[in-house]
Amino acid sequence: MLVGFSNLPDLRTTLFALFFFTYLVTLSGNVTIITIIHVDGTLHTPMYRFLALLSLSETCYTLVTIPNMLAHLLMESQTIPVPGCRAQMFFFLGLGCSHCFLLTLMGYDRYVAICHPLRYSMIIRSTVCLCLGALVFFFGFSVALIETSLIFSAPFCRGDRVEHFFCDIAPVLKLSCAESASKVLAIFFLSILVVLVSFLLILLSYAFIVAAIVRIPSAAGRHKAFSTCTAHLTVVVVHFGCASIIYLRPESGGNPSQDRLVAVFYTVVTPLLNPVVYTLRNKETCNVGPTKSRGRRIREGPGYWKSRGAWPPVKKRVKSAALANEKRGKAGPVQEAASRDSALIGGAGVLELGYGSAHARRARTAGRR
Repeated sequence: MLVGFSNLPDLRTTLFALFFFTYLVTLSGNVTIITIIHVDGTLHTPMYRFLALLSLSETCYTLVTIPNMLAHLLMESQTIPVPGCRAQMFFFLGLGCSHCFLLTLMGYDRYVAICHPLRYSMIIRSTVCLCLGALVFFFGFSVALIETSLIFSAPFCRGDRVEHFFCDIAPVLKLSCAESASKVLAIFFLSILVVLVSFLLILLSYAFIVAAIVRIPSAAGRHKAFSTCTAHLTVVVVHFGCASIIYLRPESGGNPSQDRLVAVFYTVVTPLLNPVVYTLRNKETCNVGPTKSRGRRIREGPGYWKSRGAWPPVKKRVKSAALANEKRGKAGPVQEAASRDSALIGGAGVLELGYGSAHARRARTAGRR
């Protein structure tokens, strides 16, 4: 039997309304992100494919725990069969581990985009994205299968009350007849492997990213490069912070009420935070419109930009300079700069105002000389 929020009988209706509203907002936000990325062809890039995968993972993650919690808030009976408890724990741990690996993969994607922009399109190809996404879920559910098998390998004889609102590791392990030290250490080691190693790999990626951003000469380029990472950093801090509090403990000696409070945060609040943070921090997902209106600016001639007192995009400027030099018989450095800027814009898409523009300016100066 799941204890859940049975110690708060007067707040059941309020909690149900609050959690149900949060759940609807979370579902609509994640479904909206997936739909926008699928419909808009300009967002078919590795970064947004990983974001769509993260939203899909969050949607399934909430489906495992929140509907059951909402049903128990309305019903008097809060029982759950052992096979149902095993299935819930398997999918919850599998999606949670996959979430950690996916955030690590997104950190690696940002590392390649900022530190190796010229090779980004060669390293992070569509087939590579598909394989990496499959590996993320394969390893995540493999870890979940091992942990679930260890926990349910022995019968339960220490009562039938799970001090939680879903079947988590520590509350269920307390009921096992054979809570051996080796089993607890094995589960603790797997938790360290998933949570701590993933977090350290993300920190390593961002150490290289910060070192690369500092070397960008333009302040606008540095700001644009770093702005692509802030949403990911926010989600990483929240997700790994909650996971560390719950799972990086060698023994389950925590207060059950405090554990439930933290669990509410990472099962209800964190999935809501992800779509909000990513949609607010990414202009592409906020400004989705007809492709004709977005493409019209690129088709306009130089007079369009001159009348507005602005410079055309980097790719257009470099292309125009290359055509002018071809007429004068000079085609060397500008074409090289065009290929560099094209790779920066088409690959990472974050350094066109800084590093790529500096290359183009130096190449045009050399062409004039």
